[in-house]
Amino acid sequence: MRAGASDLTEAIAGRCQSAMASGALQPIATEQIALHDGPFPFVVKWIAHCNPAPPQKPARGGAHNPFLPPEPALTLGPLPPAHLALLNKYPVMDHHLLIVTRQFEAQTDALCAGDFAALAAVMRDHGGLGFYNGGEVAGASQPHKHLQWIPEAPPIARALPTLLARSDVDFGFRHAFMPLDTRDWSAEDDGEALAAHYRRALAQLRIDPAQAPLAPYNLLLSREWMWLIPRRAERWSGMSINALGFAGSLFIRARDDLPALQTAGPLNALRAVAVPT
Repeated sequence: MRAGASDLTEAIAGRCQSAMASGALQPIATEQIALHDGPFPFVVKWIAHCNPAPPQKPARGGAHNPFLPPEPALTLGPLPPAHLALLNKYPVMDHHLLIVTRQFEAQTDALCAGDFAALAAVMRDHGGLGFYNGGEVAGASQPHKHLQWIPEAPPIARALPTLLARSDVDFGFRHAFMPLDTRDWSAEDDGEALAAHYRRALAQLRIDPAQAPLAPYNLLLSREWMWLIPRRAERWSGMSINALGFAGSLFIRARDDLPALQTAGPLNALRAVAVPT
């Protein structure tokens, strides 16, 4: 895959167009509402009525591995050192990329410098938000290691440094926040630099990177920071929550589920699936 900033944008747009035309890409049309919980901004999405039926995804944990081999119509190309960039087959956000290991590695394995180098190859010029669901409890849909990237960050991710700086804000769950700077995005060693921040975050949370499987967690990454959140449950009131939930983007199956979330508060939903302080 070509590395230039404009080249990647054009490659994603072109592949999306051709994959839509062939039916390989099956975006999920959604409706959404902005919802605030104190100072925490959220976007809540649900499947739109214009979808006659939701796409049927393969059952999680089944024998089928959609990444070995990847679907050619969804494949953008290689990302060094050992990854492929694919389109998410069932996106609810535009230009949603999966960064997948070419050979099978478990989603519950610790991330390594090569994983971060592949993600950095996208984020170095494009910014956006990288994220990772460390295991099924953390919202992972496949057991094959895959990082993810979206070009625009959801609302909490955009406001995160400001929220963390406020003395009156209580997240109510354990997390590790690592500020980054431009030196962490050097093309020569950004994978190693980001992996070092990741290991420090794991140590702060008392998660042993040598453990297999690794304790469940979510990772969010911008060009300015890295954020890790340990997990204790996948679902709140039937709603699966992955890393994007902690970034401020929650997905419910239908609008009928919205009142329960509004009553409880989305931050309490996150607290219920994270590890309490």
